[in-house]
Amino acid sequence: MDYVKGIFKARPNRFIAEVEVDGNLEIAHVPNTGRCKELLVKNAIVWLKPSDNPNRKTKFSLHFVENKGVLVSLYSQQANSIVYDAVVEGKIKELLGYNHHQREKSVDNSRIDIYLENSNGDSCFVEVKGVTLIIDGEARFPDAPTERGAKHLKELIKLKKEGNRCCVFFLIQHPAGEFFRPNWENDPIFSQTLNEAYAEGVEILVYRCDNQLSGIELILEPLDFDLGKSFTNRIVDN
Repeated sequence: MDYVKGIFKARPNRFIAEVEVDGNLEIAHVPNTGRCKELLVKNAIVWLKPSDNPNRKTKFSLHFVENKGVLVSLYSQQANSIVYDAVVEGKIKELLGYNHHQREKSVDNSRIDIYLENSNGDSCFVEVKGVTLIIDGEARFPDAPTERGAKHLKELIKLKKEGNRCCVFFLIQHPAGEFFRPNWENDPIFSQTLNEAYAEGVEILVYRCDNQLSGIELILEPLDFDLGKSFTNRIVDN
């Protein structure tokens, strides 16, 4: 995929960014509703995907930002596709043995990202969360309070109590992340709910990506996590 290099200038709202491309100020769609304030800093190098849709309001989408010498993926929806494809291809050892794979399974008033089932009828629900916030090498989620995220965890708890296997999959989209911890400082409700989910038997999987302009690859080694609070609060930035 051909990307266009740009320089980030401002983010007037969570959906758009002002970027400089070849000396001109352009508007780009930001496919990530998180704050990303430690990444989208003025004059950061960004990589944009051009759109060939003449009816679209923005001619670019902001897919990557350079941070600490690496590419960070800001395309949050892509996290679901990366994990789903890896499951189908048998690359995630914890999720082997399922011959039925489905995206976006509706459950009550929620949609769980991935539904798996084996030939015995055993089911597994997987909720995917893309992570870009890194503090002292720790990947933390969320970077802004998310009622929706807590709701998904409660749905997984309910499904687990009904006899299903359930997992929450944290995909670290910043290569500097070496470890995962919930972001107690930004969202204590989500963090507490994640602890409750884990206590009820909801599994937690943590992996990270290698991001290149030529493609994104899942690194096939799971990372450790700690659900407690941290004593550090330094953010990786430029």
